[in-house]
Amino acid sequence: MHNHADHSHQPVSSGKTFIWALILTVTFAVIEAIAGWLSGSLALLSDAGHMVSDATALGLASLAAWVAVKPPSAQHSYGYGRAEVVAALINSLFMIGIVVVIVVAAVDRMQTPRPVIGSTVMWVAAIGLFINMLVAYVLSRGERTLNTRGALLHVMGDLLGSVAALIAGAVIYFTGWTPIDPILSLVICALILYSSLNLLREVFQVIMEGVPSSIDLNEVGLAMATIADVNSVHDLHIWTLSSGRVALSAHLVVSELEKWPLILDQQSRMLKERFAVEHITLQPETVMKIIQPISLIK
Repeated sequence: MHNHADHSHQPVSSGKTFIWALILTVTFAVIEAIAGWLSGSLALLSDAGHMVSDATALGLASLAAWVAVKPPSAQHSYGYGRAEVVAALINSLFMIGIVVVIVVAAVDRMQTPRPVIGSTVMWVAAIGLFINMLVAYVLSRGERTLNTRGALLHVMGDLLGSVAALIAGAVIYFTGWTPIDPILSLVICALILYSSLNLLREVFQVIMEGVPSSIDLNEVGLAMATIADVNSVHDLHIWTLSSGRVALSAHLVVSELEKWPLILDQQSRMLKERFAVEHITLQPETVMKIIQPISLIK
């Protein structure tokens, strides 16, 4: 007998957040591409390409957010919340690919320096910094899901890129030292790669149905076993359904089956309040006394 303590499915993010961020990103990508073409700045054209990749990431995040709030179906009884996890996976892998491309370009620039118009880079980078700060602000006000974090990772990469471009433009404008551009690009790539790998690790933890890092499996099991009339807990499993939604299932050996409704209520309240577990499935079992047959020899 299974008892489901909670089966509510709440939306985990808002697609409107991504739509606004997408509009801002695409608008500036077009402006930056035009400025780069008119000034002949390869740095600006490259950054415009990066902004287009961000727009793609935000579009994917927006689609995932829309799919995630669809109600459960006969084929997907848990709902579609993991669409956001898939989007975060794609975005993190995409970002690692972008880092590789930027590193290759930076190494090439260090080996073969090219002229850069410092003043143009500074002005456009300053505008880009403002736009990226605005997009980051919009995204940070939404739900902090893996999907949002994946999209925010792209935007933060662009924000850091704008800061690097602004510094590089200033150094080139005042000193003429062009190697500063690829050097700062490599530093930013290292920071983006670190964040991307952390996000990727969390995504794989969800996909592999691992225990959330914020929860100790043994601690949960001990807490469940301390509830009155519970003799032991076994087959305990804890995993993440989607961002912010943790599920738990377990078998509980109880002293008396008649007390199960009270035990279930106490377990549910404790798991929600102490460990923030939403989806709880518990199965009661009783201690069976096995009587061995006795052979009587006459």
